[in-house]
Amino acid sequence: MNKKKAKLIFKHNYFEIVEEGDYVLCAISGKEIKLQNLNYWNVDLQEAYFSPKEVQERLKSIKY
Repeated sequence: MNKKKAKLIFKHNYFEIVEEGDYVLCAISGKEIKLQNLNYWNVDLQEAYFSPKEVQERLKSIKY
């Protein structure tokens, strides 16, 4: 089975799929996130995050 990286547009309560795929990459850790497991993202930065830990790391780095 070939996995393909998806391209998404992150909205406030959902995301739009621009290019079909199986996963996206976490902006902090680089871990693959299956689309069905994608729960954390930043609309303003258009980034996906693997878990709340990565969200917190990003927020600290941009001093939210």
